Amino acid sequence: MPDPGTAGPPERLHGGVLGMADIAAATMANVGPAMSFFFGFAFLATTAGVASPLTILAAGVAVALLGNTLAQFSRAHPSAGSFITFVGKTFGPVSAVTTALLAGLGYIIAMASVIAISGGFVQITLHHYTGIDVPWIIWTLLLTAASVVVMLRGVAFSTKWAGYFFAVEMLVLVAVSVAALVEHRGNLSAAPFLPDHIHHGLKGLAAGFPLAVYLFVGWENSAALAEETENPRRNVGRAVFSSVGIMTASYILFSYATVTGFDYDVQRLGESPIPFIDIAHHTLGALAFLAYVGGLTSTLGVLIAGINSQARLVFNAGREGLLPSFFGYVHPVRRTPNNAIITFAVTALLIIGGWGLGHLLGADGGPMDPVVFFTESSTLGAILILVVYLASNIALPLYYRRYRPQEFHTVRHLVLPALGALAILVPLYYLAKPGQPAPYNWFPVAALAALVLAVGYAALLVRRDPGLAERVGSVVADVE
Repeated sequence: MPDPGTAGPPERLHGGVLGMADIAAATMANVGPAMSFFFGFAFLATTAGVASPLTILAAGVAVALLGNTLAQFSRAHPSAGSFITFVGKTFGPVSAVTTALLAGLGYIIAMASVIAISGGFVQITLHHYTGIDVPWIIWTLLLTAASVVVMLRGVAFSTKWAGYFFAVEMLVLVAVSVAALVEHRGNLSAAPFLPDHIHHGLKGLAAGFPLAVYLFVGWENSAALAEETENPRRNVGRAVFSSVGIMTASYILFSYATVTGFDYDVQRLGESPIPFIDIAHHTLGALAFLAYVGGLTSTLGVLIAGINSQARLVFNAGREGLLPSFFGYVHPVRRTPNNAIITFAVTALLIIGGWGLGHLLGADGGPMDPVVFFTESSTLGAILILVVYLASNIALPLYYRRYRPQEFHTVRHLVLPALGALAILVPLYYLAKPGQPAPYNWFPVAALAALVLAVGYAALLVRRDPGLAERVGSVVADVE
């Protein structure tokens, strides 16, 4: 249980060591465009059809609406607690604890998919080029351990490394995409941007929308780095919008190049395990190895940037008493939340182990495929994260009306978050609707159970610790 009686000032992270460019790079590294696109686009293209780039554009607009909510909250109350603080300040301590549990669990489950695929991608690459087949879990453990060591060195150090990895993957992705478009220049068409080329029209757009939105998960990274960012009231919002804009334009380029490279045959594209790798082989020949390098640097960038940011939500919740105070520890020299980072990574590994054990003991009795696990784990994590997004959009107008009425703006603080909430309901519906195949059919039940348990724990904790209300959002990032 949390320790509400902690004496002395709260632990603080290393303030002001990150600039706007740093947190924007970390945000885009957390999105992991190569990793997300490699393993997500085939399913998206099969669902949305030739006009899948148009679906990505719609998702980019929806994420920008969510970005407005994050930017407005961060301008008013910058905090390492991000969504937890924003929801808690609006609706009270029970909602803060509930959000802390849902966000923490959702992000850990989603990050488990990244941790698994990091080792899986190394296995795929080595087997392709050497024929050596080292189990993916070994690579996963090695890469996770290395990433944690980098994070414990300090946020400035680890953020720069995440930025380097992101630069490599973007260079590869853009180079392959441009090369593919040049090679197919005689076959270029506007079909991918025409609404009548979406499978089943508006229904197909809605069905592909959740998959497109998931390509952007990680866009909120910069908010949790507010305490370590110079002038976070201004820079967090700038990082959010610049990151979403760059990622939207980039995904449209990558998807257009991929659809064109497959000659607009989405059935053949959907049958490819990693369509972009096939495009690289066809376009670059032996230099397609660079695409594998881009995929590997992408997984490393997501590991570092994702755990860095998301562990800070857990840290802040521990610091404010929403979770056990153990998570609120800061290294006395490097000012990093060591306990939160290590616990986050270890818990994600345990989820991978438990999921793998379930496969071995299940009806099929076979080993777990990291690519399949990536889709399953990320889907379950996304449901919980989307609930947190939804709560934040509902909270924004109420927060400004209550705490900053003189700054309330109808468009920024009411219309845009309302549109953002509606945009979130679409993927939530398609992820939770009945009739899905196993294991996806039980994910909504698991998410609902997590919500009920989180609310029950939160109510009990607030009853035992009445002072919790005053501690929610009490640590605000320095603005100068």
